[in-house]
Amino acid sequence: MFKKIFLLTLINLAFLGTTNARDQINVVGSSTVYPFSTVVAETFGNKTGIKVPKIESTGSGGGMKLFCKGLGTSHPDITNASRRIKKNEFNKCKENGIDVVEIKVGYDGIVIANSKKAKLLNLTKRQIFLALAKQVPEGNKEGSNLVDNPNKKWSDIDPNLPNKKIEVLGPPPTSGT
Repeated sequence: MFKKIFLLTLINLAFLGTTNARDQINVVGSSTVYPFSTVVAETFGNKTGIKVPKIESTGSGGGMKLFCKGLGTSHPDITNASRRIKKNEFNKCKENGIDVVEIKVGYDGIVIANSKKAKLLNLTKRQIFLALAKQVPEGNKEGSNLVDNPNKKWSDIDPNLPNKKIEVLGPPPTSGT
């Protein structure tokens, strides 16, 4: 609830700073944050009677690039990102006279799931690490040298786990999420 109120306050402040320049707040950025931003924008419009902010999904990097280009009506008022601002982006903003205020509004989450038709996987943190890490201790034994992860099936990690392929679904490497 606090985050929602805080975001509405933030949007109000952004609007007050741009009322003479345009009649609508312009927000760009993360495709991950986009669905949340549209709900906040609609709530803002409904609660204040002010035009609903324009929200564009440009990706975190694309949003930062547009935001840091400059001030005025041809540039967005706010950018959303699913990551922290990079040093070079911060420097570009400063170079173009933009004061950056970074505000954390949430966290990404990781979900580990398996089919309802299968036996429930009761995984330990170590087993998850051994399934996902780029490098693991040789033979999966603590204290061993690190080697490229050879684990392809859950049973490679622990013979008590299913003889099933380890599958990972997630965003592309270009995503900030």
